Amino acid sequence: MAARVHTVESITEELAEDGLVKLAGIDVDGILRGKVVSKDKFLSIIESGFGFCSVIFGWDMHDKTYQPELLVSNAENGYRDMLAKVDLQTFRRIPWETHPQSKKGTPFFLLQFVDPNTNKPIPPCPRNLLDSMVKKVAEHGWEAMAGAEYEFFNFRETPKSLEAKGADLEHITPGMFGYSIMRPVQNQEYYYGVYDSCKNFGIDLEGWHTESGPGVLEAALEFCDAKNMADKASLFKYTTKAIGSKYKITPCFMAKPVEGLPGNSGHMHISLADAQTGANLFARDEKNPNPFHEDLAYISDLGCHFLAGILDGLPSIMPIFAPTINSYKRLVENFWAPVTVSWGLEHRAASIRVIGPPLGSKKSTRFEIRTPGADTNPHYVLSAIIACGLRGIQKKLPMTIPPLAKGKDASDGERLPRNLAEAVNTMHAKGSVARDVFGNDFVDHYCGTRRHELMLWNQAVTDWEVKRYIETV
Repeated sequence: MAARVHTVESITEELAEDGLVKLAGIDVDGILRGKVVSKDKFLSIIESGFGFCSVIFGWDMHDKTYQPELLVSNAENGYRDMLAKVDLQTFRRIPWETHPQSKKGTPFFLLQFVDPNTNKPIPPCPRNLLDSMVKKVAEHGWEAMAGAEYEFFNFRETPKSLEAKGADLEHITPGMFGYSIMRPVQNQEYYYGVYDSCKNFGIDLEGWHTESGPGVLEAALEFCDAKNMADKASLFKYTTKAIGSKYKITPCFMAKPVEGLPGNSGHMHISLADAQTGANLFARDEKNPNPFHEDLAYISDLGCHFLAGILDGLPSIMPIFAPTINSYKRLVENFWAPVTVSWGLEHRAASIRVIGPPLGSKKSTRFEIRTPGADTNPHYVLSAIIACGLRGIQKKLPMTIPPLAKGKDASDGERLPRNLAEAVNTMHAKGSVARDVFGNDFVDHYCGTRRHELMLWNQAVTDWEVKRYIETV
C-alpha cells in the first residue's frame, strides 16, 4: 500500500483539535533540535518556512561553539537565522505525549534548512545531504533501500545520577545474555514500552532482543527507502530515551561505554531497487560463471561496482562512520567489529557483509555495512554509503580485494584509521573521495566539527591519567 501523501489541506484538517505542534531539525551529531509552536504559528509558516537559529550548526553536542568557528554560523554573521522548511511527509504523533492541547498525541514534523538569501540547502544539514543523494539515485530510475540495526547499553540512571556518579553505573540487568527471553521480563514495562511506542510513532521494528552484554538491547528497524530509514533511525533513539526517562533508565548509544566489553554497533543495510518494478538490482538472475570471486557469483555487475565504491571510499568517510574519540575504541580486534577495509559473504568480522544467495534469497540481496557505531548520524551514514556506491557505479570500479576468509585474521588487510585524528586527515585531504562525492563545503564544515572534538580531547585531563601519574611521576 502506498504511503499517504500529506498536503497543507490534509494537515490543517488533521490538526483541527490540536493547539500546538512540535518541530525538530537534526544537527551534525544526529541530535534532534527543535521547539513547540502554537498551531496558529505552525499554520502560518507551513508553506513559507520560519527562522531558526543557525547556531545548531555552529556548536557541538554540549552547545559549545566550534573553535575555530565555521562558515555556516559564527560570531561574524551573528549566528544568523536559517530558513526552516517543514517536511509534511514526516507527520506523526508522539504517542507518549498527550495533554489538553493534543489529546491524540503531540503532532510532530521534521525540518530541513535552507539559506534565506539564496534558498539553497544548508550543506551540513543531514536531511539535505541525504536528500541530494537519494535524488541522484532516482535520476537512474532506482531507489535506495535501507535497514538499520542499533545496539545500546541501558543504565538504571537519570541525567542527575549520571552527572553525580560519572562511573560505576548500574546496568538494568547483569551478565552476558544475548537473545535471552528471560532478561526482558525484568524490565518488561520499559522493554515493551519502547516497542509499542516505536510502533505507534511510525517506527516499525522487525527485531527486538537482548544482545550480549549487561543491559544491552538491539533493535532492527524494518527495511524501507533510505530517506525514511534515516528519519526513523533518528526518531528511534529519541523514542528510547523518552521512554527510558519514564522508568529512570538511560539508553546509551556511545560506541564503547564499557572497557573490556563489545561496543554498540549501528550497522546499516543497503540495496538498490528498480523504482518501477521493485526488483533488487544487486541480485543476478543467474549465477555468474566467471565472477571476481565465487562469493560474488550471485551479485550483479551493478552490485559489484557499488561494493567496490564503498570499499574504495571507506578510509575517506571514516569520520562519518566513527565520529567521536570513543568510536575508535569499538573498532578493535576480537569484539565483533571490523578493523580493515574488507568484505565477506556472511562474514561478521568484515567491514561489509555480503548477504544473498546461496545462503539468502535473491530478493533479500544486500550489503550490511558493519563499520558504523550506534553513535553515528544515520543521515550522514546513508549519504556516505550511497555516495561512494554511486561513485563505484559511475567509474565502473572493479573489485580488487579478495574476501576476508573464514577463520582468517580480521586484521589482515588495509587497516582502517585507528583514531579520529588519522580519519579526519584522510577525509580532509585534497582530492579525497569524500571531497569528490560530497563537495568542499560539506567536508570543510564536517572536518571542522571533528577537529573541534579533537581539540577538546587533547585539552582534557582524564581519570586514567590522574590514576596513573598523580603519585608515580
